[in-house]
Amino acid sequence: MQSLNVVLFQSDTRVAQAVASSLSAHFASVHVVTSPQELHSTIAKFRARLVIVDLELSRLSIVERLHKEFPAISIVCTHRIADEEMWAAVLAAGGDDILPAHDTHGILQSALRNAAMARSAAA
Repeated sequence: MQSLNVVLFQSDTRVAQAVASSLSAHFASVHVVTSPQELHSTIAKFRARLVIVDLELSRLSIVERLHKEFPAISIVCTHRIADEEMWAAVLAAGGDDILPAHDTHGILQSALRNAAMARSAAA
C-alpha cells in the first residue's frame, strides 16, 4: 500500500464506490467528495497527492486551478465519453490523464502510475 492520500470527485455514486473500493486497497486513504469546494478543502486537509476528478461535475478550469494551487498533485480525470480531444485539453490544463468514468480498472492503473510519479517527485 502506498502512503498517499487520494481525493475522488465523481458524479455517479456507483462508480465512486467502485473506484474508491478499488483504490483503498492501494492507498492510505481515499476521500470521496461531492462539490468543488469540498474537493479543494479535502486536498489541503489531507495533503492528497492524487486527485480523480469527474469532468461531468467540473470544468477544465477546476483542473487548471488545482494544478496551479497544488502543483505537486497528480490529476486523473474521468468523463463518460473521454476521447483524444478531451485528453489533449486535460493535459493542457495540467491534468495527467483522462479515462472513461466506467473504466474502474483503467482509473486504478492510471492512479497507480501517476501516484508513483508523484511519490518520486516528492522524494
